[in-house]
Amino acid sequence: MLGRKLKILVVDDEDAMREVLQMRLEQWGYQVRLAEDGTEGEKVAASFQPDIVISDVIMPRISGIDLLRLLKSGDPTRPVILVTAQGSIDLAVEAMKQGAQDFITKPLDYTKLKAILEAAERDLGMRRESRGLDQQLERGAGFGEFVGTSRPMQEVYELLATIGASDAAVLITGESGTGKELAARTIHNLSTRSRGPFVAINAAAIPENLMESEIFGHEKGAFTGAAGARAGCFELAHRGTLMLDEIAEMPLPLQPKLLRVLEDQKVRRVGGSQEVLVDARVIAATNQDPRKAVADGRLREDLYYRLNVFTLPLPPLRDRKPDIPLLAQHFIHLCNAKHHAEVEGLRDGTLDLLMRYPWPGNVRELKNTIERAVVLAKGKWIELAHLPVYFLEPGAGLSAAASVTPGATIAEIEKQMILKTLEATGNNKAEAARQLGLDVKTIRNKLKAYGIG
Repeated sequence: MLGRKLKILVVDDEDAMREVLQMRLEQWGYQVRLAEDGTEGEKVAASFQPDIVISDVIMPRISGIDLLRLLKSGDPTRPVILVTAQGSIDLAVEAMKQGAQDFITKPLDYTKLKAILEAAERDLGMRRESRGLDQQLERGAGFGEFVGTSRPMQEVYELLATIGASDAAVLITGESGTGKELAARTIHNLSTRSRGPFVAINAAAIPENLMESEIFGHEKGAFTGAAGARAGCFELAHRGTLMLDEIAEMPLPLQPKLLRVLEDQKVRRVGGSQEVLVDARVIAATNQDPRKAVADGRLREDLYYRLNVFTLPLPPLRDRKPDIPLLAQHFIHLCNAKHHAEVEGLRDGTLDLLMRYPWPGNVRELKNTIERAVVLAKGKWIELAHLPVYFLEPGAGLSAAASVTPGATIAEIEKQMILKTLEATGNNKAEAARQLGLDVKTIRNKLKAYGIG
């Protein structure tokens, strides 16, 4: 039940059928109103506002199918169950195409009717949950483009507001898929530089021999292939914000040059002799522990302290699981618009599985999972069958959390998932990265850390 007696309207021109149905439904705990034909049924529905309507198909004046059309025009989500004689089954099937919840033939099988009502009741419950989530999203259940109301995210929002009001350097930390670029854009939009450019560069995605040119720019003829002068990221971000993602992946020889630009606010292009003044706020990000990167000699200590005026740690999705229903509903809306779909929400069992899953790819993996499900869904709801196989079959590809050794650390679970996904994809790193919601570079780094790459 939905926390109260559900209201059912019974519409039938046979007195005996109405009375028997009323008796049965009230025994099952429903609140019942009766109408003797479609015309009266429409009037009673307007005043009674039933949760579910049970209507005969063949009736004088307004038939059950006409009543279905009228009721659906007023409330497209209200379940309408049609009662039909054997000879009009084809008519009932056609009515279902027009939005009927289900149909049942005379003489009534009350066990079947009860099962149909319970299914309709579950749909009403899911629809109520989806509407509640929609209302939360409409009211702004988050901060900027971030979605979520959990305590860890409330702390992130407070930091974002504080950091956005300043012009200091920021170091954003967090696992892949937690929203580091979104956080950087949010800080930029909150700052006095919001009308200036936002430029993002990923140090892990650029070949080492091109990195210096990408960041500092180059002059014509500075190297083979430099057919013309080109501004680097610092110049492009002048009077705006420059995000340096995966800062711990930046080649060590470039780090002192970066530090000098941060200190002097001057940049010299590769092959150039003149220094150019630049005014760019720098936001760095990494999916690694920056202090470990310093200890390992991959990140200069002086650069780390220069970038780490503010630290913004983003929590993994497994630490903010109460946000999953809102995030999933948000992504359903985005994917509906993208793929011209009409999915309303998640079935209860599907949501339960999403809540139990450890999400090694974090919010990015959730978004990819929802997008896949929206494309596969043919009806209004995302079902278990619309999830990737590794959610449903422990041992097939990425195992479900239940197949992980009890007491395993998150790092051990992550390793198992990555290796099993690679096994399931025939060691196709790109496909494994897509399924996990990770970057290919991250997969390679993890394998290297495992001593496999």
